[in-house]
Amino acid sequence: MQRTVTTDILVNFGDCDPAGIVFFPNFSRWMDAASLNFFVACGIPIWSELVKTTGIMGTPVLEINVKYANAARYGDTLSIATSVEEWRDKVFVQKHVVTRGETLICEGREVRAFITRHPDDPNRIKAIRVPDDIRAKCE
Repeated sequence: MQRTVTTDILVNFGDCDPAGIVFFPNFSRWMDAASLNFFVACGIPIWSELVKTTGIMGTPVLEINVKYANAARYGDTLSIATSVEEWRDKVFVQKHVVTRGETLICEGREVRAFITRHPDDPNRIKAIRVPDDIRAKCE
């Protein structure tokens, strides 16, 4: 069984396009916020704190796929159920299921990696092995 953390979002007027439906890039923004919320709910410090103790700067998106089922509109409250669908050596697949009540709005998957500064060039980043302690807290 996968650990799932839910993040609620209130759709604001500015989140919508002229047709009154949520402009699609906002789902990526909300899924990114839900990703961080997932880790914090699992007991992982926010990235600005984690970097001080471990060097881990965060988990940028390497790949994203979203499948839309229904529109969302101004005033809707959306729930994003976030889990890690698959752990790999250096990356993980995070799943986000966005609903309004019982209605599926969309489902997204992101491939992400834990990153640190590159040891030879502090202006570059590099993916690291998924930390065992973080994985254990999130399972």
